[in-house]
Amino acid sequence: MRDAAFHTYFEQHHVSMARLAYLMTGEAEVADDLAADALTEVWRHWERVNAADDPVAYGHGIVMNLARNWIRRRSRERLLSLEPFRRPADPDVPAVLDVRTALRRLPHRRRACVVLRYAFDMSEREVAAALNISIGAVKSATSRGARQLAELLGGSDAAMARIDGWEAAR
Repeated sequence: MRDAAFHTYFEQHHVSMARLAYLMTGEAEVADDLAADALTEVWRHWERVNAADDPVAYGHGIVMNLARNWIRRRSRERLLSLEPFRRPADPDVPAVLDVRTALRRLPHRRRACVVLRYAFDMSEREVAAALNISIGAVKSATSRGARQLAELLGGSDAAMARIDGWEAAR
């Protein structure tokens, strides 16, 4: 029974977990690894996941935590290697930035809320459950993240349209 239930969960949610990891990290290979690691954790804690109010949000929360840890590790590695930091592209030149580049510049929580709300069309309640934060925190981070993303994309109505139709940037 457990094997069949997990297999169904895996089949239904593996792609969305990998997509979420990709949108958070911007690295396809890393995203696949993070999705696999998240599914391993889902399997290890299947009873807890299955008993959760929203097992999908629980799995997305695991992906978010793994992505955050990967980003932190990567940042530390860069600092320790003493590689010079590249200057980000000038945010006043919207042609240089695309949605993925702009997303990478958002703080983790804002990025997570924006990605889950807009790319995954999750409700504020679902995002709150996935990130283990309050609905008010989701509203605030999503609003600020969308505004910051629009500014990074040029601050125009065209930038907001790109955010609304960002499926092409995935």
